[in-house]
Amino acid sequence: MAEIDPDSPVPKYFQLREILLDLIESDELPIGAAIPSERELCHRYGLSRMTVRQAVDHLVSEGRLQRVPGKGTFVARPKIELALQLTSTSDDMRARGMVPGSRDLDRRIVRASAHLARELGIPPGDEVHFIERLRTADGEPLCIERAHIPVALAPDLAEQDLTNRSLYALLETRYGLVLDGGELTIDGGIADPSDADLLKLPRGGAVLLLQRRSFSGGVCAELGVSTYRADRYQLRTVLERPTRRS
Repeated sequence: MAEIDPDSPVPKYFQLREILLDLIESDELPIGAAIPSERELCHRYGLSRMTVRQAVDHLVSEGRLQRVPGKGTFVARPKIELALQLTSTSDDMRARGMVPGSRDLDRRIVRASAHLARELGIPPGDEVHFIERLRTADGEPLCIERAHIPVALAPDLAEQDLTNRSLYALLETRYGLVLDGGELTIDGGIADPSDADLLKLPRGGAVLLLQRRSFSGGVCAELGVSTYRADRYQLRTVLERPTRRS
């Protein structure tokens, strides 16, 4: 059993955090398992309650542990890494061994406002499909997707059934729109009450807001805004040192 080194320059709370992480990642503490109580951890590692609480607080804030009032602290489900690449939610979930799903919330045709027209590169007033869907993985709500697609690019899209179906796959197979490039903006935010209810978040819960412009052959085919549960997603990317000019 790992021990706390009192002579180490590493703070004791951080040492305990590492010990608990090792137990979680080795499955000695599997998903959903209760961790030992603060009193047990104090006794086992010779630490003060304040030190133990600091270590546990860090793991809760990182999403590795979850406190349930009146019951205890449990190992949380790991966050899903959000791919920073142009891929459909359905394909992303299947690649992780999860079953993707979706439910229509709203489907209509709107006239492009000046802002929407600029984003899509179309004249103001042109018809645009608006598609709002709740996306799930293994039946759990993960995000709300709101897509705007010019009617000229996908004329009968409003008649197509998108239940548990990839929008990107439909755009490619039916309309020949192969999405081969895009722009992505990521912001943090607070879910509005209706989104919080759909995502099963507490009122005021944190979300990730992703706005993307997706292109097919240089033409903007979609403006999408997705609201992701911040407690279930994390972002990961590769950092590279830019090449210096000689």
